[in-house]
Amino acid sequence: MKESAHPPAPVLCGLGTWLPPHVVTNDDLSQELDTCDEWIRSRTGIGRRHVVQPGVATSNLAVEAGRRALKSAGMETVDAVIVATTTPDRQCPATAPLVASELGLGTVPAFDVGAVCTGFLYALATAAGFLATGSARTVMVIGADTYSSILDPTDRSTRAIFGDGAGAVVLRPGRTNEPGALGRVELASDGRGSDLIMVPSGGSRDPIRAETADRADPYFRMEGKKVFRNAVERMAEASLAVAERFGWGVDDIDLLVAHQANIRIMHAVADRLALPRSRCHVHLDRVGNTAAASIPLALADAAVAGSLRPGDRVVTTAFGGGLTWGAAALRWPDICPA
Repeated sequence: MKESAHPPAPVLCGLGTWLPPHVVTNDDLSQELDTCDEWIRSRTGIGRRHVVQPGVATSNLAVEAGRRALKSAGMETVDAVIVATTTPDRQCPATAPLVASELGLGTVPAFDVGAVCTGFLYALATAAGFLATGSARTVMVIGADTYSSILDPTDRSTRAIFGDGAGAVVLRPGRTNEPGALGRVELASDGRGSDLIMVPSGGSRDPIRAETADRADPYFRMEGKKVFRNAVERMAEASLAVAERFGWGVDDIDLLVAHQANIRIMHAVADRLALPRSRCHVHLDRVGNTAAASIPLALADAAVAGSLRPGDRVVTTAFGGGLTWGAAALRWPDICPA
């Protein structure tokens, strides 16, 4: 039999999500911090977020989303697991092997990808490589984060923005022209901006030791204004690039599912693309910025709401610490998110 001249395309065939049940509203935050619902909504578009309770870790969220993704795909197992996260259960080891074990997947390869809010797209590209080389026939990609574990409890800006959650997809090899097939994932980075989004202490550059603990800063920090400008420019560029690879013009894009960071960033990206804001799906009003979980959570929400239908042309894009950014495009498959 003659081998195909092209490697198989990664095809999205399952989607599952999980949000911790505990909800923190803007009014709840106003009881602890100098803020209010109007201040938060006007600057971020966020009204509430889901937050884990004590004892619940990133792996717990990832496992629940993974189980649902398997159900959505009609599968009981996969050949590999990739977890995109900034908040692993522990600094060492990676969280993915535990997730794979808890899912009952045996000794499949499992590892973490760290690209902050762009992590889900980086993990998708990595999964595509597994499928293209035949290293796996099915791959689960999970974006999961518990940002509440790294937020300064006194910082009203970051606590207002971030929430916890997980989203998982299952990929299989298929044809490049079938619904659900991903083209090349557009990825990029710029380490010159590595200090714009970071957790200053806890890594090898500034380890937390007993003698320096009083000077350590283990919390998430972000320079919002500089991040805003970079995020809009980079996500718009990446979105155009992946659309062009599919032969789409802006008018051909049925839905833009951007990383749910801030409503003003999302609208600015749509405006720069000359795409009607009505085609930019918004989910962060109910969940906040869920980092690596953002895109799969938003895709599932759009599909359930009916704003994303089988055959629709969708572009996803994200920007995160590193700095990292990227985009992917596909025709939406006929799947039921779980």
